Amino acid sequence: MHEARQQEPGSNHPDHGSRAAADLLAHAAEVIRTEAEAITRLTDRLGSDFVQAVHLILGCKGMVVVTGMGKAGLVGAKLSATMASTGTPSLTLHPGEALHGDLGRIRADDVVVALSNSGETAEIKALIPAARRIGANLVAITESRESTLGQRSDCVLELGPVGEACPLGLAPTASTSAMMAIGDALAMVVAKARGFSREDYARFHPAGALGRKLLRVAEVMRSGDQLPLIKESATLSEALELASQVPGRHPGATLVVGDEGQMVGIFTDGDLRRLLLAAGGPPGAEPIAAHMGRNPKSVHPDQLVEEAMHLIHEYKVDQLPVLDDDRRPVGLLDVQDVLDLRL
Repeated sequence: MHEARQQEPGSNHPDHGSRAAADLLAHAAEVIRTEAEAITRLTDRLGSDFVQAVHLILGCKGMVVVTGMGKAGLVGAKLSATMASTGTPSLTLHPGEALHGDLGRIRADDVVVALSNSGETAEIKALIPAARRIGANLVAITESRESTLGQRSDCVLELGPVGEACPLGLAPTASTSAMMAIGDALAMVVAKARGFSREDYARFHPAGALGRKLLRVAEVMRSGDQLPLIKESATLSEALELASQVPGRHPGATLVVGDEGQMVGIFTDGDLRRLLLAAGGPPGAEPIAAHMGRNPKSVHPDQLVEEAMHLIHEYKVDQLPVLDDDRRPVGLLDVQDVLDLRL
């Protein structure tokens, strides 16, 4: 007979698993509370140095060069990316690589933002005098203005004493959360002061959902040789021949213009189908003016594609003529092209 497996004392108790889970969740909650408190305390530390940092960056004619070592460097990379995407030209610089040639990335009209919790990181301390000799301004994000980094900077965004959420009190956790928060505050205040808009944001995020929604009709419409235009005096046969010669995807509509070049109507594939069913054969030399649609819905090239899509859905049309201020056609917005954008 097999011996019965020995169980650790209490391991088969029905409450053992639930107690262990509760302990894990309690520890997780304590980590979050510790980091949240470190961030909240920053609001009391905001002052003239923060304002000075904002003005230095707003007045920067070069780049905001963000540097930091280890976890602080990773936070700095995020800060640099946030700035770049919100209208502040920025790059990241590894302090170790800077001392071996990459220092050439810094120019006199740059602002260097250096992140170090202790303010005594060896690579950062070595970088400071080199950046100073170049002539760049220096903003520090560090625990204390009394640190080496703090004393040698133009302004200091002081974190204050931060107890880490790590059980050993060693791994950067609450301190990096505080760095991230003060960095975000700096980037967002600068962006607001610049008047950075949704349209500006979309320009830097063309592949994102917001970027696609803020596209202008002029960026999507068919124009040039992809825009079939025909005179009001033309025949149906001429209109069909013109449409067949348009390169790329079939446009689905031909725009009809008068003698002054202003749009007077539109002839769509739907109009052609209805005409064929009614006539029982191919159209001949009849004037297109007799069968075109008049006063179609239209859009301006500067309107948002999102607005154009509302018209397409509301009026159940597949094409929208794009007219300039003088009501001359400059493009055609086709529903298939808009659907490809996945708005």
